[in-house]
Amino acid sequence: MTNPVTRAATLLKEHRESIDRLDAILVYTLGERFKHTQAVGKLKAEHDLPPSDPSREAAQIARLEDLAVQANLDPDFAKAFLNFIIQEVIRHHRKHQE
Repeated sequence: MTNPVTRAATLLKEHRESIDRLDAILVYTLGERFKHTQAVGKLKAEHDLPPSDPSREAAQIARLEDLAVQANLDPDFAKAFLNFIIQEVIRHHRKHQE
């Protein structure tokens, strides 16, 4: 039988490996997302469209809150996270319009 401390150390290592993989997925996913939002920013700048779209942003936040509930993630956290990303996207879009 395995020593409880050894078993806990093994489980901890497995959890940390999963966390590390998920962190990598998050970073690469955000990178891919920002590639698309950069392209949107360039299109908006080329066509004199405003850098933000409040109705789209509201729809995206509502969508993400629903997804968060389905994923057992705190919807307030998901909303704050998406708001942070949206503000960064708008900042990038404004740069394209300068």
